[in-house]
Formats: sequence, C-alpha cells, structure tokens
Amino acid sequence: MKSIRSKLLIFFFIFIILFQVVSISIFISSKKLSKGYEDSFQRFLLLNTLSQLTEELSSQTKIIATDYDTTDMDKYFSLIQETKENQEKLFTLFNENDYQIKNYYNLIGTFILESKMTVGFVLRDDIEQYADHIDETIHAAGYIQEYTLDLVDSELTTYQAFYDNMQQRNHYFLYFIIFLFITSISLAIFFVLWFSTGITKPIKKLASAATEVSEGKLSGKPVHIKTKDELQLLGQTFNDMRSNISHLVQEIKEQSELDLLLQEMELKHLQNQINPHFLFNTLNTVSKMAYLEDAHETTELINSIAALFRYSLGDINRSVSLAEEVDVIKDYFLIQKHRFSDRVNISYNIDENCLHTRVPRLTLQPLIENSFIHGIEDKEEGGTIILNIKQVNDYVIIEIIDNGIGIDEKRLKQIQTYNDKEHESVGHSTGIGLANVTRRLQLYYKTDNLISIESELGEGTRVKLVLPKKQSLLSSTS
Repeated sequence: MKSIRSKLLIFFFIFIILFQVVSISIFISSKKLSKGYEDSFQRFLLLNTLSQLTEELSSQTKIIATDYDTTDMDKYFSLIQETKENQEKLFTLFNENDYQIKNYYNLIGTFILESKMTVGFVLRDDIEQYADHIDETIHAAGYIQEYTLDLVDSELTTYQAFYDNMQQRNHYFLYFIIFLFITSISLAIFFVLWFSTGITKPIKKLASAATEVSEGKLSGKPVHIKTKDELQLLGQTFNDMRSNISHLVQEIKEQSELDLLLQEMELKHLQNQINPHFLFNTLNTVSKMAYLEDAHETTELINSIAALFRYSLGDINRSVSLAEEVDVIKDYFLIQKHRFSDRVNISYNIDENCLHTRVPRLTLQPLIENSFIHGIEDKEEGGTIILNIKQVNDYVIIEIIDNGIGIDEKRLKQIQTYNDKEHESVGHSTGIGLANVTRRLQLYYKTDNLISIESELGEGTRVKLVLPKKQSLLSSTS
C-alpha cells in the first residue's frame, strides 16, 4: 500500500528528474557548441600566428644575410623555436589526415630549413649559396602566406556552416523550450487533476455513505475505493463500521421485539393463568372421577394439572430441554385423556439423544394444544396426535401430526404467513399462539424457516420444526 505522502514524493521526484534531464541535455548541447566555436577560434588564431611568425622569420633572415650581427641571432633562434612549436600545434587543432594541413606543415618545415641554410651559409660567408637559399626562403614565406589565406578561407567556409548550424540549433532550442513549457504545464495539470480526483472522489463516496448512515440507511452498498493508500483503508474501516452498526441495530431490534413478546406473554399469563373454560372442564372431570373412583387416579390428574400450571407459570425468559417440554405434554395429555377418554390418543416416537437440546420455554405444548383444540376436539369420533422427535445431521426434527379436521387452503396460507395475529386462536392453558411460538424460535435461533405446516381439509395437519442442534452462545444462555 502506497501512502498519499509517498505518491506526492514520487510525483515530485519525477518532475525533478525530468527537469534535471532537460537541464543536462541543454548543458551538454551548449558545451558542444562552445567547444566547436572555441576550436574554430583557436584554428584561426594559430593560422594567423604562423603567418606572422613566417613573415617575421623571413625578415629576420634577410637582416642577418645583409647585416650580420650576433645580437640578431638570439632573436632569430627564438623565432625558429616559436615557429616550430606552433607548427606542431597544427595536428592538435586540425585533422592530421587532411592533406592540406600536411602540405602546410611540410611547407613550414621547408621554410624553416631554407632559413637555417641561409643563415648557415651567411656564417660561412658563402655568398653564392646563401643568396640561392634566401631566395628559396622568401619564396617559401610567400607560399606560406598564400596557403594560410587558402586555409583561412576554407576554415571560414567551415565556420559559416557551423554558424548556420548553431543558428538552426538556436531555433530548435526555442521550439524545444516552448514544447517543454507546454508539456510541463500539461503534465502538471494532468497529475494535479488525477491526484486530486484520486483523493476527492473517494472522499465524496465516503461523505455520501456517511450521509446515508446519518439518515438511518445502514444497508447501503459498500464503499469501494481502488486507490491503494490510506483512503482505501478508511473505506474498508467505514464499511466494517456500518456493517457492525447495522448488526448491532438489528440485534437491538430483535432483542426489543423479544422483550415485547415476553412482556406480552407475561401479561397473557397473568390474564390466563387459570382460564375459566379450561378450569371448569378440568374441575368437572376431577369431580366425576372423585365420585366414580377411588382417589388414586384423581390424585394423578390433580398432579398433572398442578405440573402443567407450574410449568406454564415458570420463567418465560429461560430456555428448557426438550425432555422438559415432553414431560409437560404428557401431563397435558393425561388431563385430556381423562376428559375425553378413548376419543383422544397420543403416540410418541422420540430419539432419546435429542432430549438434551435446548428450546424456548413453552414451544411444543402450545403446538400440541393447537392440534388438540383445532384438530381433534371437535371431531365426533376423536383422533390421534403423533409426536416425532429425531436427529438428522446437525438438526433436530420435531413433527406434530394429527388426523383431525384439517385446515382449508385459505386459512392455511394465512397461518403460514405468521402475520394473522389478530384472528389467531390461542391455547386454553397458556394463552400462547402459533405466531408467538414461531417468532420466539426465530429470535432464539437467529434464523427463519424453522416451522412448516402441511394440512388437508378432513385429513389432518402436520407441523414440522427443524431446529439447529448446535446453538450459539447467545441462544444457549438465553
């Protein structure tokens, strides 16, 4: 991940390197031009120096030949030495393979040789010989002057081309400066827009998402930031924060709904602890049994009633095991068996390994009571209720099956929506209906689709519960 600071430093160094490269290029080009100009100037200066030296040396040779004086010899030898030194510079400043320079070099050498021979014969006082050599010396000096003019002319021609090239370079340099200026401005604008967009666009996304959160919209789309810097980390953190807030709000809503359901149930418990109709029928049964039989069955019946009331009035906030739910069903059916005799029957198919599973209190008894009241109580010949409890993989499957009068299709759809609370029938003993049981299961297990109902009019009803065996910590301690 690159930080915004590192990006700024990279952009800064890119521009610095770019301008350094341009500056070095300009410096090297200027250096080449300056060197070319300086070399040309040095060549002109050397040719001019050689021309002057040959002229002075020729004059000094004439002076020695006409009026010999030892004082003139020092100046002569000094001129000879200086001429040789400048002669050697020719191959330094000029191309040594140039035949004109070679001829010029040899011509100067011939001139120096003729001058020395002239002086030598003057010292021997050989008039005939030094007269011939002084003529050669004068002629060589003349040739040198002419050759120098030719070389200067050739050098001027070369310098003119160099000057024209330098002028052209100046024009190109001007165009390059203009191009560099426009390119630098364009690149600067591009990088500024690109970099600022990379910062402002994610900030706008975050600001928009933050506005949604402030308005209570916690389920918006996640903020996707592609820049690999602190803003991407900020976006991910914001998404996590919004998700956590959404989950927290959902948990608070579910907890509030659960608390409301529990309060509603507690109120119903207070209102229906002893339902008059149920109490009347039960006491009437107890009265008949006490009249017709000894007290053993009556005692058993009264114990079942007490156990049922005791369980119904227990702490609704605490979960219980399936074993406790099955026990209260047995007490409930014992009461109904004494009321309806052979008209009602119940069959148990229970896997003992499932009885330790925790469920919300009063889960199965209201469902059994619904099957009894709405399924077989009004059926003249009575009926049978089957309770199946088994384990399939990581789930406990509970089925409550009756062969009662069944439910018509329209009413079944209303029940399956779990929203028909206004007309929902509730049990005589607890005042708890199907919708209440369903919602408490959903809040307890934190998932939907736990209950399914199948029914056919005249054939009976099947209520199926699919409960996760492995519960969350929250569920197991609620």
